[in-house]
Amino acid sequence: MDACDARTRAYKNGKTFDQCRQIAQNLSADLAKKIEKTGMVQWSEILQVSDHDELVYKLTLKYLRQNGYNIGDWKTPRVTKSTV
Repeated sequence: MDACDARTRAYKNGKTFDQCRQIAQNLSADLAKKIEKTGMVQWSEILQVSDHDELVYKLTLKYLRQNGYNIGDWKTPRVTKSTV
């Protein structure tokens, strides 16, 4: 059976999904420190630090949301500390 193995599929620049997840987790930890210091981070800045890699960008937002940050929406494209 010829099936794609999700663990070894190459994404941007030949990275696997697990490598992209690890990069996103590291970026979200760094960005969390910046959010604590400045109060917010723009989505455009997250896109820039993720090297315009869509998968890493989306995973970074996911991990920030899981850590309790408000990731905003299309009207407010920024990540802030959660008010709840």
